[in-house]
Amino acid sequence: MTLDKSSFNSSVSTGKPKQKKSWMPTILIGVAVGYLALVQYIPAINVFVQAFSKGVSPFLENLVRSDFLSAAWLTLLLALISVPINAVFGLCAAWAIARHKFPGRAIVLSIIDLPFSISPVVAGLMIVLLYGRNGWFGPWLQAHDIQIIFAFPGMVLATAFVSMPFVAREVIPILEEFGRDQEEAARTLGANDWQTFWRVTLPSIRWGLLYGLILTNARAMGEFGAVSVVSGNIADKTQSLPLFVEDAYKQYETEAAFSAAVLLALLAVVTLVLKEILERKTRI
Repeated sequence: MTLDKSSFNSSVSTGKPKQKKSWMPTILIGVAVGYLALVQYIPAINVFVQAFSKGVSPFLENLVRSDFLSAAWLTLLLALISVPINAVFGLCAAWAIARHKFPGRAIVLSIIDLPFSISPVVAGLMIVLLYGRNGWFGPWLQAHDIQIIFAFPGMVLATAFVSMPFVAREVIPILEEFGRDQEEAARTLGANDWQTFWRVTLPSIRWGLLYGLILTNARAMGEFGAVSVVSGNIADKTQSLPLFVEDAYKQYETEAAFSAAVLLALLAVVTLVLKEILERKTRI
């Protein structure tokens, strides 16, 4: 009795059915890329196209306008003030939360995360209700000739509020993972708290801290909603770069608006590059 060749081959095969190629991953990737193209890539590319539609010279001319320079300088000042403030606050909050167990710890974490969940416009309104002329502290501020709302101090408060959580949220997990062993060993060897922080704790959290500072700076320089509410958007006085983009566009100065938008977009690109570099550093 002879065996059929096909039946013999099937009998010696592994018995695993041949899997058909699935098109589902390709479809999902295509949907994701298409969605990102419509929402991010095409609008971002269009900003650069519109900014350089009439050549490089008009673009450069828009960057030396007095109102643009004033807005850029004001944006830089907001970042230079709010980033160090939030760096100090973030380190202190992260240290207290990661190193101590206390009642209300979850509430403190929720308060730190509040700027993530609340609308920036509502945050600006909260500041107005506190420091405005009819706010809680309004009469006292007026009596001492201190202006917060529609002035630079109010813009700093709004910027610091919306960019508050980034440093703390990046440092807390690193401190919890790092543990206390090395810090306790340093104290055993005679180091005080300040020496322990600078020589043991800070080197261990440096990448997370830098990552949080980069995100804080990006949010501070790109904030619109809260700053718009408290600033009054006065050209050459209380107009930051994002506000300049909106105001120039409303005034049909589209070239100036797109030129400023390009600068903000380049800031975002630099932020992404630094973010990727730091992520690779943390994986080493």
